[in-house]
Amino acid sequence: MDTLSAFSIIIVAGLIHASFQLSVSMLTLLSSHTIGRQRSAKRLLTLTSSFVFGVGSMTVLLLCFFAFTANNLLAYHAIPLEIAWIVVCGGALGLALAVFLFYYRKESGTTLWVPREMVRFLGRRTKATRHSAEAFSLGATSVLGEILFIALPVAIAALVLIQLPPSAQLIGVGLYTLTSLSSLGIMYILISGGHSISKLQRWREKNKGFLQFAAGAGLLALGFYVYVDQVMSVAVMAAERAVW
Repeated sequence: MDTLSAFSIIIVAGLIHASFQLSVSMLTLLSSHTIGRQRSAKRLLTLTSSFVFGVGSMTVLLLCFFAFTANNLLAYHAIPLEIAWIVVCGGALGLALAVFLFYYRKESGTTLWVPREMVRFLGRRTKATRHSAEAFSLGATSVLGEILFIALPVAIAALVLIQLPPSAQLIGVGLYTLTSLSSLGIMYILISGGHSISKLQRWREKNKGFLQFAAGAGLLALGFYVYVDQVMSVAVMAAERAVW
């Protein structure tokens, strides 16, 4: 895999990650509670900045953990690389179907298909958050709360990263982190700029179908491309070498 193709896959995987909305929902909820308590704009900026930093930090740790685990499994021949790609591609197709069917609950608003206990926990923590350290922790926890959905794009990016040279791996981690934070970053900029949270929430509710479709279609396209590029092409080249 050449470096340009690898970075392209990482960016697409990061954009799919960005299309999932739990962290965005928690950021709007945190901002709403902060404004409702009549805190200053400086306090709002501090809390939201800490939240975004927590999301980014957990994303980096999660990606590095997946890459470390995959590298060790491959290094000790616990699983061949082709089999790992088949597993993640099959998982991407299954996840795409799940996203199409029930990522958003069948009710008004932008309620996500996340375990109810996790939602209640995050809701309580968001309402109680008053310090930057708590906001940082809340951001990190919101990433783990959606692990069932983001695990596949993270796994794909991790498998690509371990095939790159060390210097390019650092760039790949940065690319994935920045792209995965794109939707959250846009929301952060809008809230910091004084835009109405109610209007932002109405926009999210109006366009949730598009976001759901984009996530599912992105997973389908990425899974199919990676399967062709990393499984079928390798099999064809191996067959050609065997013939010659």
